[in-house]
Amino acid sequence: MAIAVYFHPKGMTLKQFEETHRRLDQAGVSKPNGRIHHSCFGTDGDLMVYDVWESPETFDAFGKTLMPILAEVGIDAGEPAVMPIHRLSQTSSG
Repeated sequence: MAIAVYFHPKGMTLKQFEETHRRLDQAGVSKPNGRIHHSCFGTDGDLMVYDVWESPETFDAFGKTLMPILAEVGIDAGEPAVMPIHRLSQTSSG
């Protein structure tokens, strides 16, 4: 079952977000298996992340790499809200 994952870390900056992605790229997991959607939104210093994953297992597997990187970058992700997705519709912009 697909899941939605919402993170609202305290005080996350664009610089921290970009550094996290740089390190994920270095680790070879910038496009992890099972992630359907990834977005970051909000104002600098109050950014949030919303992901859609194929399953809780794919999210948990990615978390083993992600969480240590977040700690290194100084992001306190807190406890994400994880919710089942009952319907997922995607549209193409192209």
